[in-house]
Amino acid sequence: MSESHGAHQHYEALIARAAAIPPVSCAVAHPCDAPSLGAALEAAREGLIAPILVGPVARIRRVAEEAELDLTGHPIEDTPHSHASADRAVALVREGRAQMLMKGSLHTDELMGAVVAHDTGLRTGRRISHVFIMDVPRYREPLFITDAAINIAPDLETKADIARNVIDLHRGLGLGPPRVAILSAVETVTQKIPSTIDAAALCKMAERRQIVGGLLDGPLALDNAIDPEAARIKGIESEVAGRAQVLLVPDLEAGNMLAKNLTFLSGADAAGIVMGARVPIILTSRADSRRTRLASCAVAVIYAQHLGQAVAEVVA
Repeated sequence: MSESHGAHQHYEALIARAAAIPPVSCAVAHPCDAPSLGAALEAAREGLIAPILVGPVARIRRVAEEAELDLTGHPIEDTPHSHASADRAVALVREGRAQMLMKGSLHTDELMGAVVAHDTGLRTGRRISHVFIMDVPRYREPLFITDAAINIAPDLETKADIARNVIDLHRGLGLGPPRVAILSAVETVTQKIPSTIDAAALCKMAERRQIVGGLLDGPLALDNAIDPEAARIKGIESEVAGRAQVLLVPDLEAGNMLAKNLTFLSGADAAGIVMGARVPIILTSRADSRRTRLASCAVAVIYAQHLGQAVAEVVA
């Protein structure tokens, strides 16, 4: 693997970039415990977001009082319960009052159900997918892992959208066209391992410009994707092998285990964002560190600005 670098320098750079952008309006769905409410308010103090808190007013105020959090200046949209909070947060985006969504203390499925609702949600022509932006102390640059949170067993078309989403994110963050490694257990195509066939098909789709904006290669085993020496030993000649910036995993289980392996065994942080909806969606966890929560907000802020600029250019 790459030579050692300063831990978490990538996140600090993202947070600094986002702090230079005017705060982005963010609907925070049901921040009814101290971690989720505190994360939204801290992001506001850091100048990243302008939160609109969506949930039962009395409950939010009680949590703030118990946790000694200051709600001054932050509007609250009163809702009776978590399901209504998800619906109202999505509605704020549809009304143009919020440019991002942030998960509070409700279940992820509840928020995403409101996001994908046919008539009232935030669907686009893409499948929605999740991206972990990993800050791995021993890796030379941010490492994107997708999808480890939403699509359980994606088929080929879903994997194509997962690739398109992560390419858009990488470019939208100003990191340029990404080198995307499509992971499997081996680097050869075999019908015995279906993910190798999907990987080969995705590469052909990129060759025929059905997927654009990034460099794709696969199937690649994890070592061949991130370690130049491993790729050299296997005789793999590729612009991606050994220096991947994105790891596209075969299914949710593999991605989730990979991300948690890096987090708990390698000391990595894992910021997360949902792509494929009209706006970026921040999924935070009570287990997230302060740096990770801020990095998730920073990624969403930078990407939201990118989306706003793209819309302005189209209108012009």
